[in-house]
Amino acid sequence: MVRFTTIILKFADQGEKTGWTYIDIPFDIADQLLPGNKKSFRVRGMLDALPVSGLATMPMGDGNFILALKADIRKGIRKGEGAMLNVSLEHDPDYKVDIPADLQECFDAEPQALDFYNSLPKSHRDYFIKWINEAKTEATRVKRIVQTVNALANRMGFNQMLRALKAQR
Repeated sequence: MVRFTTIILKFADQGEKTGWTYIDIPFDIADQLLPGNKKSFRVRGMLDALPVSGLATMPMGDGNFILALKADIRKGIRKGEGAMLNVSLEHDPDYKVDIPADLQECFDAEPQALDFYNSLPKSHRDYFIKWINEAKTEATRVKRIVQTVNALANRMGFNQMLRALKAQR
């Protein structure tokens, strides 16, 4: 477990990350978490007194990583931009996102969608599953499953699907 104290930051104008609240994970700390790694990886641990798991670090290109702090995490730690945060993290190799049964049923009917899904990197597959699982209503969940299967059947990744859905509005 790696322990450090850091300041909560917020991106001003950074493309798709604009407005994100995050913490910086310097290269030396990231290298202790997962030596020699330059790609996104999952961590678990504590942010102040809040237990967390399955959080994705994101490489920033200079050996440093960031860890986005979504609203539910900021609410749980009761802190925002500029606050000091006590961090205890370790690599989370056990993090796994399973295909929900309702999505698997659709994959059974659309095997080409499943084939393309399985060809994607694990982190990209996880984007689809998390998006489906974050639906607040059953109607939204069903709609997202249909959109996911259609996108995968058309060999579209998660970001491509989101851009196509946004263009349809």
